[in-house]
Amino acid sequence: MPKYKLVFFAPRASTQPILQHLFARFPNHVGRIGAYGGCAFVSPGTGQFLPLEGANPAIGEVGKPERVEEDRVEVLVLGAPSSNHAASTTGNAGGVEMTSVLQELKKVHPYEEVAYDVYRLEDF
Repeated sequence: MPKYKLVFFAPRASTQPILQHLFARFPNHVGRIGAYGGCAFVSPGTGQFLPLEGANPAIGEVGKPERVEEDRVEVLVLGAPSSNHAASTTGNAGGVEMTSVLQELKKVHPYEEVAYDVYRLEDF
């Protein structure tokens, strides 16, 4: 089963609601490490951005630089083998499609454009 590290950035007030949503939606596949669930690493920082013409920012205004106190959030995702799509959509023990996790992240995240990284992990 492939494993991924999902890293995303969120305004501090939104971090826990986002995590709780992902943990509830994918209890066996997001934030699960052995016999522990709800696992994440959260570190504070400052995000910055400039909303350009055509943007609809949740925070700030178009054309004005913005700095926001954010969290960097890291969670483990237990992925589905590429041939196991049925298990990925039902949440069976076979793993979950990363695209499903990203869709949920984007659905619950307050930002118009969600900043995230996905890293495939190797077993050693």
